[in-house]
Amino acid sequence: MPDVTATPELLFGREVELARIERFLESVRHDGNVRMVRGEPGVGKSALLAAAATMAEAAGLRVLRASGSEFEADVSYSLLNQLLLPLYGEMQRLPPALRDALTVALGFGPGPAPAALMVCNAALSLLTTVAKQAPVLLIVDDVQWADRSSAVVLGFVARRVPKSPIGVIAARRTGTESFLDPSGLTGVTVEPLSAEASSRLVDFRFPTMTPRARQRLLDLAQGNPLALGELPDTLADPPQPANFSDVVPLSDRLQANFANRIAGLPDPTRLLLLLATFEGSGDVRILRGMTDLTPLAPAERAHLVRVDDATGRITFRHPLIQSAIVATSTHEERRRAHLAIAEALPGDPERRSWHLAAATAGPDEVVAAELERASHRVLQRGDALAAIAALTRAAELSATGEDAARRLAEAAYIGAEAGGSADATTLLARARKMNVDAAGALHAAGAAALLMINGDGDVHTAHRLLAGAIETGAHGWRADDPALDEAMHTLLLLSWYAGSPDHWAAFHRLLAMLRPGPADLLSVMSRTFPDPVRTGRAALPDLEALIATLPEEEDLTRVMRIGTASIYLDRLGENREYSWRLVRQGREGGAPRRQLSAMMHLCLDGFLTGRWDESETLAVEAQQVCGDSGLTFLRWYFLYTRAIVAAGRGRAGEAYELADEITHWALPRGVAGAAAIAHHPRALAAAATGDFESAYRHAAASSPAGVLAAYVPNCTWLMFDLVEAAVRTGRPAEARAHADAMRGADVAALSSRMRLLQHGVDALVLDSDDADTRLAQTLNDPASERWLFESSRIRLAFAERLRRRRNFSAARTQLLAARSGFAAMGAEPWLVRATAELRATGYRPVVAEQPAAGPAGLTGQELEIAGLAAGGLTNKQIAERLYLSPRTVGAHLYRIFPKLGISARAGLRDALSAQLPE
Repeated sequence: MPDVTATPELLFGREVELARIERFLESVRHDGNVRMVRGEPGVGKSALLAAAATMAEAAGLRVLRASGSEFEADVSYSLLNQLLLPLYGEMQRLPPALRDALTVALGFGPGPAPAALMVCNAALSLLTTVAKQAPVLLIVDDVQWADRSSAVVLGFVARRVPKSPIGVIAARRTGTESFLDPSGLTGVTVEPLSAEASSRLVDFRFPTMTPRARQRLLDLAQGNPLALGELPDTLADPPQPANFSDVVPLSDRLQANFANRIAGLPDPTRLLLLLATFEGSGDVRILRGMTDLTPLAPAERAHLVRVDDATGRITFRHPLIQSAIVATSTHEERRRAHLAIAEALPGDPERRSWHLAAATAGPDEVVAAELERASHRVLQRGDALAAIAALTRAAELSATGEDAARRLAEAAYIGAEAGGSADATTLLARARKMNVDAAGALHAAGAAALLMINGDGDVHTAHRLLAGAIETGAHGWRADDPALDEAMHTLLLLSWYAGSPDHWAAFHRLLAMLRPGPADLLSVMSRTFPDPVRTGRAALPDLEALIATLPEEEDLTRVMRIGTASIYLDRLGENREYSWRLVRQGREGGAPRRQLSAMMHLCLDGFLTGRWDESETLAVEAQQVCGDSGLTFLRWYFLYTRAIVAAGRGRAGEAYELADEITHWALPRGVAGAAAIAHHPRALAAAATGDFESAYRHAAASSPAGVLAAYVPNCTWLMFDLVEAAVRTGRPAEARAHADAMRGADVAALSSRMRLLQHGVDALVLDSDDADTRLAQTLNDPASERWLFESSRIRLAFAERLRRRRNFSAARTQLLAARSGFAAMGAEPWLVRATAELRATGYRPVVAEQPAAGPAGLTGQELEIAGLAAGGLTNKQIAERLYLSPRTVGAHLYRIFPKLGISARAGLRDALSAQLPE
């Protein structure tokens, strides 16, 4: 039988595909390109990939190849190791941080586990650097078996090759799934050969075949090139029914044929092929370190494998051969092969642990412990699914029921936090059937609590369950126990959700039992997050120290939690770079829990600093992530973001609807923290429409006037709203009481934003030159400029007071800055107010032929009142906004109507539109 290789000239019937490959390679050379190839087993995907490699090398491209391995799909970065191994030398010339990330991820050296995004960026940097010398083509076959971590990197690179001389071709079997997300990437399907091409191939391969046998082969193969080459050996069998190929799938017939050929090989050859199958990379150097490769020769002569002298890799002619090798081996042969591979991998603990596990049939605590350590390592990289798989297998190998239950419970907790509710429930049920030790009980309780709040359970029950589990073993706990630390962080979240002093008292009681004391991050969060008004200031130095560690922090969960600790002390800006890192990592397949927390941090900081478009876009995306990942209990955070932006932009109806949606979700579940926060967008929407009575009511519902309520950290976000609404609705005592409470708590010491709010409130209620001077200095401080929305609102309120004192020049200075801020954010209601106030100060922009007098002879104040009345405000609402009595507003309108030639309020809008210049 002629030796048919995958050279382009011997690919029968693939002229169209080869022409497409040629055009693809030309596009790679100039702009980069990607193709996701799919097709049935044996249809010729691998042959076309080999042809693409040959054509690419002939055209001067550097080709990097890898193939997914069914037997290493649980080993992180195993495929990437194959793909980038030829670039090891170039890898060492990368910047140290990127070099170390790849070196550790690919198992070439020791070090802390790198973050997935760091590995992605390192791989992309390596490839773009190499591509400067010659265009690079990545070819990955059997991507359906790619491990999750490698698939994330491959997808990351594939989406960034445009405008770079890098190409990616990834192939998978039709009907299989892959961790590589194909969305947005161009896909092509390899079809069977035509009847004419099939006939030409058979005539070339088997020129002496009889016509009857030839027709039978064509009928059975159905255009499948592999079948056309392999099935002739079976044609000597007795004739089969006409529908035999429907009864026995073609792939099964092919695998059976390969199995017969493998059975005729010498035993040393079979065992060597088994070793190569399990090892996965095909690297001759690795295999030679395990055994003698001389027995490989019979397999090469039988065209089952080929050794590429250029790359030093063994490649199987087709993946079905590997399946047949495993199927025809014995249990003991498989066990010995896995042990040999594990012995050869001392520097790669993750792969080593999986091969040891595959070689172990019964309980083995040593192997289980290795797998458990591997799970923690991959979890640090953000691969929750790989961690769950390792812990589940470790539970199966555990020597005691307690250890098995503990590992299953930990896997359930990771699954619940990652959004895999169904899997987490199953694992939790299995754990509960066993004897669970203290650590296992904590993981189980944490998983159950998260499942409760993510479903229809109430937060009080979840809190009681987890607090009870912690307290059961509290006197024997050490603060550095990972299970306890994780449980306490979950209890902190549940306490915030519940929002009552009793829940927080339980948390703090358990926190005090930790010996020698809580870990650094838990200690800071316990002071900055629950009640920052009372305990945040003392925690500031420790928080700043944690933020300083972010550039070097590899534990992505810590990155997320440092962001959470920063929220109420207004340090989210210092976390932005690292929050985006978590978001990008999540978009590339990382843990959605961390991604969503980072998106929440970016949304909140974006609102405060005027990045409203970004906040709205992220919030919409995050709601989709919540639904896709099953983490529905986080959805309300993004309803809140959308609500406050809608309120700020004058979409009051939308803001109220979103706030109501939060309340309807929160109250039945006992999530008082979310229900309290829903008052913020309501207060803001009311203030935007001039309804300061409603604004006061909603602000006071969060925390009453004169009180900064304990364990209601969001009350600091409503301080200015409450005081401004109190002043405008004739509640001076309440306004002063709240300002006094703020000064008594020294909120100004918490952040530059809190100082801005304190001085803004003081200027409203103290009515003194000292307060005005202090506020003016604060507004001029560059640190205050970061808080665009609140600084603009405070400037507007300050200017209104200055105008009433007839200090028009100072008022205009503040109003011009406020108007610019509102315009930048699209804060339409406040922009209208600022513009009207400017007119009331006599300000007129320099415009050609602009009349000096107001339209129809209206004074500045009359024009402002007319505009507010045209916008639908009542006399009382206008009076509250302008610090006038309703009677005075009525008198002004009485004079305004005849000047505009109207007799009723309904004509104001049209009359003003006709009078005012564009």
